[in-house]
Amino acid sequence: MKKTREKIAGSIFLITAIVAVVSVFAITFYMFLKGAPAIFKVGALPLLFGNVWEPTAANPSYGIAYIILSSVIGTFGAVLIGVPVGLMTAVFLTDITGSSRAGRSLSKWISGAVELLAAIPSVIYGLIGMMVLNPFMYRLEKIIFTGSDTHQFTGGANLISAVIVLAIMILPTVINVSCSSIRAVPQSLRSASLALGASKLQTIFKVVIPAAKSGIMTGVVLGIGRALGEAMAINMVAGGAVNLPLPFNSVRFLTTQLVSEMSYSSGLHRQVLFTVGLVLYIFIMIINFLLTKLKKKGEREDD
Repeated sequence: MKKTREKIAGSIFLITAIVAVVSVFAITFYMFLKGAPAIFKVGALPLLFGNVWEPTAANPSYGIAYIILSSVIGTFGAVLIGVPVGLMTAVFLTDITGSSRAGRSLSKWISGAVELLAAIPSVIYGLIGMMVLNPFMYRLEKIIFTGSDTHQFTGGANLISAVIVLAIMILPTVINVSCSSIRAVPQSLRSASLALGASKLQTIFKVVIPAAKSGIMTGVVLGIGRALGEAMAINMVAGGAVNLPLPFNSVRFLTTQLVSEMSYSSGLHRQVLFTVGLVLYIFIMIINFLLTKLKKKGEREDD
């Protein structure tokens, strides 16, 4: 009877694994099936390196170079801000608060706030960013560019607003995964470091974080995936114009490109939007592959 239950459980696990693998291949096949035709019709170079997006003009142009750059720079900026803040918060929750009652109480409140951040819908982030962050950016914009004849005012909907909102949105992922990884580091490593004369901060940065870097990298990968895949909040705070991704320019990301135009597109325009989705999909796969390689390389070096 026990062996029968184990065989049934093993079969269920095998089926679920097969479903997961088949789903990935099915999505990949569908994206290439729908996204590849426009590449041959428009041309890979004009599509990927063109900087003019005018799909409804008399002579349509489908250049998405600025859109790709906006996604890359926006995601990089969000990770540059969000990962250090998230990692330091995780260190505070795991190793700084200590075992005192006050420390545990503070850690509990901060952990609850982090969980609440994870539960907030994307549209709420976008709404708060639009009502609070964009007006502040507009005031800053007026201070910096007053008297300029070349700057086009965006009302605060710009790349900086998008980066800040994305950085806040990836915090829960980075914090939670980093906390789990840091807590998994054996206490004996900390004790050995302290016994050798290292301070608490030296132990954290020289021993604990390097030992937990594999899990921390996983949090970074998940954070990048969240940043790349976000559409609604960015659509509300970034402005939505296809521009060179400068800090105070209104910009459009790959995801917001799909959200903005898929509902009314048709013909070649719609096919190109599927190509945009394909570019986003390939971009995410490449980043995951590279970070996974770095993670495995780090694990081999540790061994």
